[in-house]
Amino acid sequence: MTITQATEEDLPLIRDIAYQTWPNTFGEILSPAQISYMLEMMYSLDALTTQINEKKHVFLLAKNTDTDEYLGYVSYELDYTGQPLAKIHKIYLLPASQGKGVGRLFIDQVGAIALAHQNTRLGLNVNRYNKAIQFYERMGFLIVGTEDIDIGDGFLMEDFVMEKPLIP
Repeated sequence: MTITQATEEDLPLIRDIAYQTWPNTFGEILSPAQISYMLEMMYSLDALTTQINEKKHVFLLAKNTDTDEYLGYVSYELDYTGQPLAKIHKIYLLPASQGKGVGRLFIDQVGAIALAHQNTRLGLNVNRYNKAIQFYERMGFLIVGTEDIDIGDGFLMEDFVMEKPLIP
């Protein structure tokens, strides 16, 4: 397996993975209307371009070198809100790739990059009803708060805020 940094040419691939992943991840948590709204809001090519060029999000892609298939992506931002915190904005794996160590590899990779830039914590938001919470806890994340985010069109993101200390 290889992990590479995505470029603007990879944005359609990231969008495709999101559209394959989200119904499985959020189908029991969010309405189809909210899933559709959020996918368009976060994964239109314009939105992804803005995330990379203006918001300074970095996307990494995991690829199975045996099959040449992409397995998922993670995006992060160093020095989030001026703190020594690397914020993981997105981490999604194709359903067939889950449980095979790809998520752990992403977290470890972002953690190493964060430490190299003097970021001492990893942070992320996760829907309060997402089964991935258990994975994050196994990876050393702790719930440090809750956040309700009005994303427009009458939709709300109800998240736990989680953080993991990074030890050099």
